[in-house]
Amino acid sequence: MQTSQKHRSTASIHRLYHHQPMQDIDPSIFQILENSVCSDTGSQGNNVSFQTYKEEYFTLESSPATTGFVACDSPSAVSGLSNRSPFSSQGSQSCLSDQHHSPDNTSGSPISGCSVADDGNGLRYKLRELEISLLGPESDIIVDSHYCCYKSDMPRWNRNEIAEMPNLNLKDVLIHCAHAIAEDDLPTANSLMEVLGQMVSVSGEPIQRLGAYMLEGLRARLERSGSSIYKTLKCEVPTGAELMSYMSVLFQICPYWRFAYMSANVVIREALENEPRIHIIDFQIAQGSQWVPLIQDLARQPGGPPHIRITGVDDSQSAHARGGGLHIVGQRLSQIANSWNVPFEFNNAAMSGCEVELENLRIQPGEAIAVNFPYVLHHMPDESVSTQNHRDRLLRLVKSLSPKVMTLVEQESNTNTSPFFSRFVEMVDYYTAMFESIDVARPRDDKQRISAEMHCVARDIVNMVACEGAERVERHELLGKWKSRLTMDEFTPYPLSPKVTEAIRSLLKEFNGNYRLQEANGALYLCWKQRALVTSSAWR
Repeated sequence: MQTSQKHRSTASIHRLYHHQPMQDIDPSIFQILENSVCSDTGSQGNNVSFQTYKEEYFTLESSPATTGFVACDSPSAVSGLSNRSPFSSQGSQSCLSDQHHSPDNTSGSPISGCSVADDGNGLRYKLRELEISLLGPESDIIVDSHYCCYKSDMPRWNRNEIAEMPNLNLKDVLIHCAHAIAEDDLPTANSLMEVLGQMVSVSGEPIQRLGAYMLEGLRARLERSGSSIYKTLKCEVPTGAELMSYMSVLFQICPYWRFAYMSANVVIREALENEPRIHIIDFQIAQGSQWVPLIQDLARQPGGPPHIRITGVDDSQSAHARGGGLHIVGQRLSQIANSWNVPFEFNNAAMSGCEVELENLRIQPGEAIAVNFPYVLHHMPDESVSTQNHRDRLLRLVKSLSPKVMTLVEQESNTNTSPFFSRFVEMVDYYTAMFESIDVARPRDDKQRISAEMHCVARDIVNMVACEGAERVERHELLGKWKSRLTMDEFTPYPLSPKVTEAIRSLLKEFNGNYRLQEANGALYLCWKQRALVTSSAWR
């Protein structure tokens, strides 16, 4: 009997997560629209450039042939920054209701600013000290970082000596350039950027590709144009079909989103076992693809399926990639539920997570609630950005619902309140591993991979390098800090069963052997070699 039950359970997990057809892939998975770098579709793209409506801020002139970058003017380009990476969702979640993101600010000038000077105010460092004292140290898992030797007081490179240095290492040049900018040594920074321009390439080795985008961020930061880029960007936004193709490339060659969907679904399925009425609140619904296999699995459960209600939170900027509003998601999921004879309702909450209030969730008596945060909570500004502190406000709102479980998947990176230079060093380490993981799946000159990196990753990087304050929407925290934050908001860990680990290990068999899964501190860590990139945890 036990053997039979185990076999049925394993088969159920396999059905839920391993046979999702490509037409069910969530285009918003890679959050390309907002974060996507708008591309010129011309065939003569030997130069890759970001251009503003009125003037050019920076150009990747050393890059080999590829699709050109052109700056965009759409609100989605402004707010979707973070949600187009392999780790971010399709919707922008940039809190347009905040004063800093108000559509009324059309002048192109920074409100909070993306300037070098902004990073030096004493308040930010006091907040950093407070954060460490309240939330504790860094990651709970050992991270293989090659950059711990870079310190803020590291020796400066003399501008006159740079040209005489043989065999310059690209990583060293990037970090020394960032250090020069942090120290307001602009002559040295400009000299190093000239050197970097000859070293980077969007079709080169992983560090060359990463360097190309980080160089653009450094240039934007130096010119204090990062905020303006998001306010005055103008371009032809890629079509929905183009966005789908870019996102599907990353969905196929990287496990990051499938890791998020799979780990959350197994936990939610177990937490809602035998509940007659369930309500899933997804704060990054995208196209709703995550819930298709779960609906199908619940339809098969003994005794019949429960009544399912799904609330989808997703701001209007996801509509482009989706081809319309959230009603499309509701119709699609309703059709699937109907075909499986599952009672179903869809609640459309077309807004940023920052705007969600209790009444938007339409909670009903007797519902068993599950809440899903896939790569989206780091977009909510916290106390270091605004006194409104949407990050904790939203967590307290969720806690008040007494959910059966809340799933949280986030990048294992420390870029929230870190000062510019330490944040830059962290990014070099983190994104080197991420670019290496993409690199093994496609040839260096593969145009689809180049386009996917451009449209799904580059804007995240530029945002974290160039911007500060409310304009920096990419604000990742390590799991240790998430745990401290959640504990202060009265959450307790929800234990992950062996089924979750089993499902993820089965998934990773489809990818390169350098992907690793680690279990620690009640969570799962998805690693590339020794570098933890993503964590999945559950709370209640």
